[in-house]
Amino acid sequence: MTTPPFPVVLGLCSYTHDSAAALLVNGELVGFVEEERLSQIKHTRDYPHHAVRWLLREAGITAADVDAIAYNFCGPRYLDAVPDAARLLRSAETWGRALPRAAGFAKVALRTARRVQVLGRMFPGARVRPVLHHRTHQMYAFAASGWEAAAVLVVDSLGETQTTTVAVARQRTPGQPEIRTLHALHDPASLGYAYGAVTEHLGWRRGDEEGTVMALAALGDPARFRELFTRAICLTSDGFTLDPRLFPIRVLSSGYPRLSPRFVAETCPSRHPHAPVEQVHRDLAAALQERTDVVMLHLARRARALTRSRRLCVGGGVAANCVSIGRIIDAGIFEEVFVPPAPGDAGTAIGAAAAVHLDAGGRPLSGIAGACYLGPAFAEPELDLSPWPTLALKHVQGDPAEHLAEQLASGRIVGLFQGRIEAGPRALGNRSILASPLSEGVVERLNATVKFREPFRPFAPMILADHAADYFTLGQDAPFMSMASGVTDLARTRIPAIVHANGTARLQTVTKDQNPFMHAVLEAFARRTGVPVLINTSLNVKGKPICGTPRMALDCLAVSGLDALLLEGRWVTK
Repeated sequence: MTTPPFPVVLGLCSYTHDSAAALLVNGELVGFVEEERLSQIKHTRDYPHHAVRWLLREAGITAADVDAIAYNFCGPRYLDAVPDAARLLRSAETWGRALPRAAGFAKVALRTARRVQVLGRMFPGARVRPVLHHRTHQMYAFAASGWEAAAVLVVDSLGETQTTTVAVARQRTPGQPEIRTLHALHDPASLGYAYGAVTEHLGWRRGDEEGTVMALAALGDPARFRELFTRAICLTSDGFTLDPRLFPIRVLSSGYPRLSPRFVAETCPSRHPHAPVEQVHRDLAAALQERTDVVMLHLARRARALTRSRRLCVGGGVAANCVSIGRIIDAGIFEEVFVPPAPGDAGTAIGAAAAVHLDAGGRPLSGIAGACYLGPAFAEPELDLSPWPTLALKHVQGDPAEHLAEQLASGRIVGLFQGRIEAGPRALGNRSILASPLSEGVVERLNATVKFREPFRPFAPMILADHAADYFTLGQDAPFMSMASGVTDLARTRIPAIVHANGTARLQTVTKDQNPFMHAVLEAFARRTGVPVLINTSLNVKGKPICGTPRMALDCLAVSGLDALLLEGRWVTK
């Protein structure tokens, strides 16, 4: 029986980290936003009621008009892990966790089924359609690329039981992707699981601060623990495995450490979050990152061999590892590599909606390819500053882009709030903190007094796309700040502040079509300084989500070392 088309599809990432929602109406993406940007709760697991309310209002519809709910997990598929218990019971390294593991996966299967029922009661007139998690990643990554054909590599911690998939994708007709999975790895072979486990061991939050460990890696010597990680994450002909003697098999329940006593004995004790960062921690991070690069390169080569595609789309949480993505590009395995702006679970809200829409024979997709500014805008917010007595509103004389460039060239650090909220974890010029890379001590000041984060954390440069080759060696566009690039001698000489200890920078290339205002600011800054580059980091402080609303932005200005905030053309200072 053919499923009738669903004109209105609401895609959800809900009841798990990075809650988000997306809405398709007749195949057109109305919008997408992560719940944390509106609720102010970072990585919230709550149902995204703020996001859904905005989407319905944006489309001019009510909940009764929704035809289908696309959910980004398929509960019954968790049960695929249960029969594995018999095999795991036969191994001395895994028998102790075999039955708790099976029980945990069965429990999550039941919990997911109940969540689907809850969604059905919330939208009684809609069909609820669970979608295999890796398919949602694949669909979003490929649809966002806008390419006619590509290989699709998804690497994350866990989607039902899948952890890594290689697929081949093509556009049957424009806007109608077809994706076929050619190979899959299943838990416990999980690169995301391993990276998260070591992140937690090093004293940072798993699922949130893996980027901190990636930055720390540049300061360490991977040789110290290279042999350990070669054993712990072993390459195979079709992927990799984790050694359960070092990374015990996953149990979906608290109370089961992700690292074994043997791993701890061969490395170091667990670091308290507020303890000093020592050389052993730097070396452990360096070895972890090096092994991650090796595995990602191996998987990329596998994807090329299986698909024979010239282009690669990468999705899943591990796709946020910009160093590994840069290594894949540098290796020349593919002619071009694409990472969508929201490669983690939040973006699966878009992928789930697209999959359900297309499966029902809906119209071609539109509004997804190349799109990143997809959330709410606040074009003319009321600025009642009475809750912030230290802040003052000043009138901008002339062109706001010229004014902002002048302030940045003079050494000020400025928050920028304009247009629609970006998708994904990286600041793309609408919710940004901007600074001149020419200002002395700017990185130290940003880390210590503005972002309140570790002093070794680097900051990303944004650059006019036409000038990228003068400063960076990447050799392709990087519109979503998802790729680490080598730098040229000019960059090392003129703007060393944006060069990390490993000689790379996570750049964002900016075109006039992509973000007209930021393009104008970069041009104006270049006229004043001769450098078409700005430091760009997200408009938030450590531990808080990127500021999605004017109130959040004003809070950020009030509590941080920002000098000013340009909020929809209005200049707010202290």
